[in-house]
Amino acid sequence: MNLTLLQSLKDNISKVMIGNERTIQLIITAMLAKGHVLLEDVPGTGKTVLAKSLSRSVEAQFGRVQFTPDLLPSDVTGLNYFDSKKSEFAFRKGPVFCNILLADEINRATPKTQSSLLECMAEGQVTVDGQTRILEEPFFVIATQNPLETLGTFPLPEAQMDRFLMRIGMENMTAGQELSMLERFLTGEPLQRLESICKKKDLTALQEQCREVYIHQDLMKYMIEIVHATRKHSKIMQGVSPRGTLALVRAAQGYAMTEGRDYVVPEDIKTVAVPVLSHRLTLSVPAEGARYEETIIREILDSASVPVEEWKRL
Repeated sequence: MNLTLLQSLKDNISKVMIGNERTIQLIITAMLAKGHVLLEDVPGTGKTVLAKSLSRSVEAQFGRVQFTPDLLPSDVTGLNYFDSKKSEFAFRKGPVFCNILLADEINRATPKTQSSLLECMAEGQVTVDGQTRILEEPFFVIATQNPLETLGTFPLPEAQMDRFLMRIGMENMTAGQELSMLERFLTGEPLQRLESICKKKDLTALQEQCREVYIHQDLMKYMIEIVHATRKHSKIMQGVSPRGTLALVRAAQGYAMTEGRDYVVPEDIKTVAVPVLSHRLTLSVPAEGARYEETIIREILDSASVPVEEWKRL
């Protein structure tokens, strides 16, 4: 396990981002687990800068789509066009043919265009006019959206939300951190000077190692107990799906790696449970405040009995 590389990746992103250590660690966790991330927060909190910092830190192909109401599915996936010089049809690849894709302000596009990402995110492939093309690995989507804007936005459907491994918010800065940000950006643009420190093949190797992180059977039962509690909760109409259960397992493995371990402990599960599970819930009652789903997941975690065991592989 290349712990030095993971720490270097965190440090490199921190050359641009002030604070947000937890958010950075969770994004790296999702990338290791071969999942996708939805960054949801108010405008101006650094969502796009964080996504760009990660993409510049990895020596891989970067793609970006600025989602707007008039964006078409073919603008995302690509399209077949007639090449008059060759007198034949050719395929023009869309921006999804990359390794790290920034889907900026994804909820500004229509549901039809949003759904163009479903196959890409779930299966790592694109089908246009009946022909399927495989996306090169690694393929990682970072989508951003601003939750408080309602004019000109379209809520992400449940199927689309379920494709994201995590929904993460940015962290608030302290006064000292905000002063450091001003000093850092006052005379320059750190993002432009950021260099890659992780090759594509190294990231692929880390993703393979993530699948080997050991999870004790008692911890797997613990995760199932948490998921099943969402399906029985009185305020939840639709709980976490089996895909969500698998997502919780993968995220726990990825977080354990970022902590320098080759085995999962209960604290890993507790840390990733809220960002992995909360956006997969459909409430049966009106939300009692913003992100009420997160409150419910925390209540479930507090009530679930945590197993006590030696978690290392025997």
